[in-house]
Amino acid sequence: MSKQLTIDDARQSLSVHLAAKGIEVHQKYGRVGWLQLLRLLQDRSCVRYPCEIKFDAEPLLPGEFGHPIAKGQTPEEGFTLYVHPFFATRLERVPLLALYQLVLVNYGDFVSADDAETFGSQALGLSKDEYYHAVCDLADQLHETCPTNSDFCSVRAK
Repeated sequence: MSKQLTIDDARQSLSVHLAAKGIEVHQKYGRVGWLQLLRLLQDRSCVRYPCEIKFDAEPLLPGEFGHPIAKGQTPEEGFTLYVHPFFATRLERVPLLALYQLVLVNYGDFVSADDAETFGSQALGLSKDEYYHAVCDLADQLHETCPTNSDFCSVRAK
């Protein structure tokens, strides 16, 4: 009798796959800085669908550092990864944030924050804990520097 796979089995399999894809990114691109990130976004073996980065807070939720939004009805039409403009002058930090969001581009809403941390940490060659704290530090900087009622940092509530 064959075993019926569960949602937990699928999540565990995805986690292993994401770790392997992250390692692949790290082996291929080394230390992912801004320029490597731009090349990575064009690499369909790592980013399944076309994706561009735009520094614009308008489509983001209050306090959100970034989020990908589909350009059309199908993933093949591509995504815009909106990153808060606070980070436009901190390009060396943008890969930390972008890698966190790329799992949504590649795998959709099935992925979790834990999956994003798995992929991002492996892609950057960091421990999961180091990556988590680095992303949290950046999110905290945004929150401390850009209160949601600031003109520069205004965001649209959904």
